[in-house]
Amino acid sequence: MDQKFNELPLEADIQTESAAGGSPERECLSDDQEYTDETESVEDDPQDELYEHFRLTVDRGQTMLRIDKFLKDRMEHCSRNRIQAAADSGNILVNGKAVKSSYRVKPLDVVSIVMPYPRREVEIIPENIPLNIVYEDDDVILVNKEAGMVVHPGHGNYSGTLVNALTYHLRNLPLFQEGDMRAGLVHRIDKNTSGLLVIAKNERAHAVLARQFFEHTIQRRYVALVWGNFEEDEGTITGNIGRSRHDRLKMAVYPEGDDGKHAVTHYKVLKRYGYVTLVECRLETGRTHQIRVHMEWIGHPLFNDERYGGDRILKGTTFSKYRQFIENCFTILPRHALHARSLGFVHPTTHREVYFESELPADMKAVLEKWDNYIAHRDTFEE
Repeated sequence: MDQKFNELPLEADIQTESAAGGSPERECLSDDQEYTDETESVEDDPQDELYEHFRLTVDRGQTMLRIDKFLKDRMEHCSRNRIQAAADSGNILVNGKAVKSSYRVKPLDVVSIVMPYPRREVEIIPENIPLNIVYEDDDVILVNKEAGMVVHPGHGNYSGTLVNALTYHLRNLPLFQEGDMRAGLVHRIDKNTSGLLVIAKNERAHAVLARQFFEHTIQRRYVALVWGNFEEDEGTITGNIGRSRHDRLKMAVYPEGDDGKHAVTHYKVLKRYGYVTLVECRLETGRTHQIRVHMEWIGHPLFNDERYGGDRILKGTTFSKYRQFIENCFTILPRHALHARSLGFVHPTTHREVYFESELPADMKAVLEKWDNYIAHRDTFEE
């Protein structure tokens, strides 16, 4: 008797189960997770790239069968159209080689498929919310998200999200007519992080982008203002990231053992202010709060990051003028100082590399101007 394997909910570890049609392994992967309520609670998935990876070995007794039919029989809540779109995008591999949906599986074939996350049953209300659209064509739309906007609906936030806005803006497209809470999404960023997101406008583009996130070929760079000075001009932070054992609203770094998921952040100093530093971070992986928790782990929490201890004076003087200066900065930037500045990927149709950048938002610019002024007149603040 065949045993189906479900498309995963947000929290899932690699699983293996015996079935007449094969032994599927399911790996649920993603990279920069969105927090979906006002307290920014951590969802169960410790990642933010919205794709799934399925792998199975065809049983010895399996008769030859089209691979789209074979997978449809084994993947619950997954349409044949989604499977065919994955095949057309080169996302179905058999024994390491891409195959079309007409390929007929044979005993002991090793089948691997990467797909965007499945649809979730949440009522999505289209909302006419203004969007800062950086680029748009028939396949993709690039949005420069403002800080304070949640990416998709979830506990505590069922309206006012980016998906609500996209469902209205793209209401004539089939992908955005089914009430999918993750329609077109292949990654996400924190509620209080500003910056660029790419959204697919059709199933084929969705599958192509999901594969690029799976293969870590997407280029993503962030700008962050962090506490403290660095001895070096650039470096790499490597440490598994998982949920904190002490606070479920936080993530933590586990440098040894099997806890957490592999995470790598590369950073480069852009400007030194003495007590704080402006850095560029390049993600090799994408985990929930990756930059925020990695920087906190090496002793450089993000400026005004309440979750990871950056919302108090960590470096500087005890002079009252300096304390007032920091409080003024916190008022101007009432969130952690992180912006997703650039995004690069291979276009789903043209197959050419495209690259997009966005300017720092006004609140971060204003705080950096205050720090420039502080450096220029430091003596007046330290007396």
